Amino acid sequence: MPSWSSPPADAHTSATAPTARTRGQRRARVMSPVAARWLAVCVAAGALACALSGCGSSAGASEAVLDSSTAISAALANPVTISPLPGTPDASPYTQISFLGAPGTTVLSVSAVGSRSGSHTGTIRAYSTGTGESFLPGRPFAQGESVTVSASVRTGGRVEQARTRFTVARQAPIAQKEFPENPGDPSAIQHYLTAPSLTPSTLHITKQAAPGAAPGYLFLAPYQGLGAPGPMIAEQDGGLVWFHPLPAQQSATNFSLQQYQGRPVLAWWQGRILELGFGQGEDVLYNTSYQPVATIRAGNGYRADLHVLRVTPEGTAWIDAFDPVDMNLTSVHGSANGVLSDAVVQEIDIKTGLVMWEWHALGHIAIADSKNGVPDSSYPWDYAHINAVEPGPSGDVLMSFRNIWAVEDIDMHSGGLRWRLGGPHSSFQMGPGTHFYWQHDAEFQPGGLVSVFDNGSTPPKEKQSRGLLLDPNLHTHRATLVKQFINPYRTLLASSQGDTFSLPGGDWLLGYGGLPNFTEFDSAGHVLLDGTLGRNVQSFKVLLYPWSAHAPGSPSVAVSSAAGALHVSVSWNGATEVASWRVSAGASATALAPVATAARTGFQTTITVPAAPYVDVQALNAAGAVIGVSPAVAG
Repeated sequence: MPSWSSPPADAHTSATAPTARTRGQRRARVMSPVAARWLAVCVAAGALACALSGCGSSAGASEAVLDSSTAISAALANPVTISPLPGTPDASPYTQISFLGAPGTTVLSVSAVGSRSGSHTGTIRAYSTGTGESFLPGRPFAQGESVTVSASVRTGGRVEQARTRFTVARQAPIAQKEFPENPGDPSAIQHYLTAPSLTPSTLHITKQAAPGAAPGYLFLAPYQGLGAPGPMIAEQDGGLVWFHPLPAQQSATNFSLQQYQGRPVLAWWQGRILELGFGQGEDVLYNTSYQPVATIRAGNGYRADLHVLRVTPEGTAWIDAFDPVDMNLTSVHGSANGVLSDAVVQEIDIKTGLVMWEWHALGHIAIADSKNGVPDSSYPWDYAHINAVEPGPSGDVLMSFRNIWAVEDIDMHSGGLRWRLGGPHSSFQMGPGTHFYWQHDAEFQPGGLVSVFDNGSTPPKEKQSRGLLLDPNLHTHRATLVKQFINPYRTLLASSQGDTFSLPGGDWLLGYGGLPNFTEFDSAGHVLLDGTLGRNVQSFKVLLYPWSAHAPGSPSVAVSSAAGALHVSVSWNGATEVASWRVSAGASATALAPVATAARTGFQTTITVPAAPYVDVQALNAAGAVIGVSPAVAG
């Protein structure tokens, strides 16, 4: 379990003396009238999450939590969105109380009382977005207790009361055994004289990029198999551009190009992948010079999981975490002393690290809806398995739950379900070809469409994994298949991970996750590019972006001699602007003159020149300008 620490020194120590705040331009997280009507229909139809009394309850908990309809009504009555949401059955003992609202929202006072631990004092800290504040209790809550919170909140020029009541989880200890490594192909590892520390998996292009393929670089994060794990950028011919090796026992996932503070950043998760099927680590952002600019950690005592990382224009990040909790699972024919891995979603203020919003699957998604078998022991049951989160346009969040076979649109203010696509109790009649199983990477697309990577396994429910573009029509309540993408060259059934990535011009890129393959399709389903990593190597996603970067440091050079000549090898990890290399040679390190120029050929270029005591190499851009110079090395 995480150790408890006191609030940061810059936090206010009085709950009645709020700090100065930054006024952000973030939209208010208030339910629209249309969403409220839709939610009312869902409640009436029973499509929302089950009451917790029917889903099982935390083992040994002495206080009952709110049923789902009561919890939603309580949430709707609040002037701001409070986390933990009313009725949350398994909040962290280390939770902060988050108040998210319109710009200018401030918290004037907070009362937080645990049924066992009593009244809690704490501090109030403001979000950098100017859209609310968090109350940080000075000590943890007791496991299994009920907590009642009331607060005076100023929003929109008015002071109103906001309330929530939640139950604290009995968190279960978990085995820290890491996911076992798969054997791989020793020949499928890249090696470079100039960069011996860079040993990623090879990248083999089985179909070269055809005319019409989207321009850009491939973004991957290989792990498993052989070769070092880490985020990797490659050219479409398979040539390495940049690789960031990670320390031992660390892997990377979700490597992408995002925007932070109006600038492009490389973003990825890194940490340990446990045999239980989730990760424990943190998310990082790097700039276009490959320098770290931010680290994003889960709040409330959790550790960030590997599945979700989305940075918003407001400077927040959406992440997920897995939290195993003690639970009586006899209602679903499991153990009375069972353990359930809950799926937790957080929106984090990157600058302050505060949790602005938090949602738990337990209490909103019925455990009886799970397609994953229930263990009859205390092995943690991954009943929902969240693997994608995307904030929507109207105070909603799209979430994908692998083990429910469903994509769900969640209302932020209440935490309730707006609609479910697929799985048990779908809000839509599923048309031909629209069913998916064990899916990943659900995303909103223009026109209200939703893209999904349909794994179809494990266990197998289909013959091939597919990329799907679906139309969930809210008026007809029918889902139709708009497009599907299937690799025509080989049967690819990915047991885990994977993505369906929309590209400019109507193209789509599929990464097969648990398989080393990736394929780009045009809008009609024709293959434009196809490739694979080494045997048994995995990459959670494979993406494609335009990318331009100035590599840090200077080019790296390695020299070997033979028959009166020097073979000068040069590389510059991460450089995208190098068009050619110019070798200079001379009798001393300070007296060098150009002797040869050659075009860049892949990550490492080797140029043969006459023997000389010293050489250096200059990196030239397309205009012939010098953009970097290596140190002089002995010939």
